[in-house]
Amino acid sequence: MSFLSYPGTAEQKQLLETAARLADRFAERAARYDWEGHFPIENFKDLHEAGYLTLSLPRELGGQGASLLDLVHAQYRLAQGDASTALVVTMHLMHSGRLVEGRGELPPVIKQLCRDIVEHGAMINSAVSEPATGSPSRGGRPQTTARRQPDGSWRIDGRKTFTTGSHALSYFIVGCSIEDAGGAEAGLPALKSERGNFLVPKSTEGVRIEDTWNTVGMRETGSNDLILEGVHLGVEAYLDEQLPVIPSIQTKQGVWGLVLASVYLGIAQAARDEAVRFARSRRPNSLKQQSIATVPHIQDKIGRIEVLLFESKASLFGLAEHYTEDNSNVEPALVGAVKYLATNNAIEIIDLSMRVAGAASLALSSPLQRYYRDIRAGLHNPPMDDVALAALAKRTLEDPTEPAK
Repeated sequence: MSFLSYPGTAEQKQLLETAARLADRFAERAARYDWEGHFPIENFKDLHEAGYLTLSLPRELGGQGASLLDLVHAQYRLAQGDASTALVVTMHLMHSGRLVEGRGELPPVIKQLCRDIVEHGAMINSAVSEPATGSPSRGGRPQTTARRQPDGSWRIDGRKTFTTGSHALSYFIVGCSIEDAGGAEAGLPALKSERGNFLVPKSTEGVRIEDTWNTVGMRETGSNDLILEGVHLGVEAYLDEQLPVIPSIQTKQGVWGLVLASVYLGIAQAARDEAVRFARSRRPNSLKQQSIATVPHIQDKIGRIEVLLFESKASLFGLAEHYTEDNSNVEPALVGAVKYLATNNAIEIIDLSMRVAGAASLALSSPLQRYYRDIRAGLHNPPMDDVALAALAKRTLEDPTEPAK
């Protein structure tokens, strides 16, 4: 199979039909929610009812067991309707999938999480960025602190920023610095790390959302601040103990970056479709009732859009298919390269699309101005451009098969 022949099975066709139906429904609401800056909670109710939130869970846990290739195609289609909603869903699918992927028997706390997703539409995302440190991908130490108590339980205090999907989430994976507040004196084993990840239910006392998200792009993602004040959690909340790191699994999980890239590819596709629609329908009297689709410089711009879009699709869907068939040798540098390509090509595609539509693209009634704002968020989702390019350069420069001259 290649991306040109997807979907190839009845199940894949049904998945894309579901994604298309939801995308079209969300597109009707997107302009209003974007303008108001409100979180589209009804979208996530629709996603739950469609079973979409279980895509990355295996069938034995009640999920749909979608492959990586299925996920990137589905999210690419969903993002064409509402990129903010698709970005929130991507984070949920990514983190729920990572928690269960490649493991045998799961601890009770993770099984319960999966039941909540399947039965109640629960959603999960990580909460790792902070005001002082920014993205943890830059190496900052969390100021949010988890202190181990004498009975082995934990107390967490801190503030997290950019908690995407905050109002729809039931669980947070919170990155913390770890301190011992009496555990060692009580005879508990010594702590093995200075930082770790904790599973925090939203319903826990001391957990609250502060509505701080007010940006020009991805306005509907509800990426607000998560406040944790004296949050008391049991021993089972410490995820690094519940799910020890397995290097082979950790390496394979780098492919989830392709699902993120599919959101930005979806925005580019939506912009292209709007540019084509506008070119076909715009008939100024200077052209004697012909559409601007007959004008050479418009055709040139549409042609350039098609080349950029084809390049992004071939790279993203091709690598997703490769890893779906064999994820034994995942190269993070290639995943980062695809994300870089999809995002930066999308920026150029949207610019060309707005040039096709001209000043009409700036009207608030035009979706192009929303795509223009939303696509900028892709530059700030890890890996950032400099990190992606550095990893790709390092892969090349350290390749022993490259001849030295």
